[in-house]
Amino acid sequence: MSKDVLETAFKTIEVAREDRIGIVTLNRPNQLNAISRGMIREIVTAFEAFDEDPSVRIILLKGNGRAFAAGADIHEMANEGAVDFELKNQFADWDRLLAVKTPVVAAVHGFVLGGGFELALTADMIVAAESTQFGFPEVKLGVMPGAGGTQRITKQLGRSKAFRWLWTGDSFSATQAERDGLISVVVPDELVVEEAFTWANRLAGGAPIALRLIKEAVNAGVDLSIAEGMFAERKNFSLLFATEDQKEGMRAFQEKRSPRFQGR
Repeated sequence: MSKDVLETAFKTIEVAREDRIGIVTLNRPNQLNAISRGMIREIVTAFEAFDEDPSVRIILLKGNGRAFAAGADIHEMANEGAVDFELKNQFADWDRLLAVKTPVVAAVHGFVLGGGFELALTADMIVAAESTQFGFPEVKLGVMPGAGGTQRITKQLGRSKAFRWLWTGDSFSATQAERDGLISVVVPDELVVEEAFTWANRLAGGAPIALRLIKEAVNAGVDLSIAEGMFAERKNFSLLFATEDQKEGMRAFQEKRSPRFQGR
């Protein structure tokens, strides 16, 4: 499947493959990678293709040009009404990102605003350049986030801090975003892609099924009670004992060598 996606003529993204890493690069640099409906559909298409390819262990998301993504494409939405949004059902493509099981690492820089921030927050790890500016400026346009922004940061930060981000529309530094727990790592600007690849390569060497089931358990736990979350965790824990990777991992530990995980 990944071979097919590599041969697809995308208009707003670039897709590549480096060993076990599938790479998706936002490629509307003249528009600061403003996210159009066509772009999110292409991103989802690439993600799903990599997700179906067992040889792809990690997906890396990044952006060309001066920004990761400076927001949604305002020109595309400015003259539309509520009925247009209902009929076009544009958020259905965003919702498909929730079903991607492969771990996703995002490398972000420049502006990560509005829909661009919402896209970054769909990643499992965010590596940010230290000069990056994050924010949800939608309120300054008389609207609000619509692709999960209010929900994701509220679950991660709680109500009070979420209101600070959402009600002011202010931009925040990478340091502040890391302090608030919204991103994973902050690095010098020139190292952001390199650092993201370092993390992606490290994770790609891990047990693929274990990584996927950890992602599933963590994401489920956000919305479940502790008892329900523990049930989900233990189900996945037990399931991993049906994998060859579990046997290999424990055998390698006993033999004092590095494991060779196959994703089976």
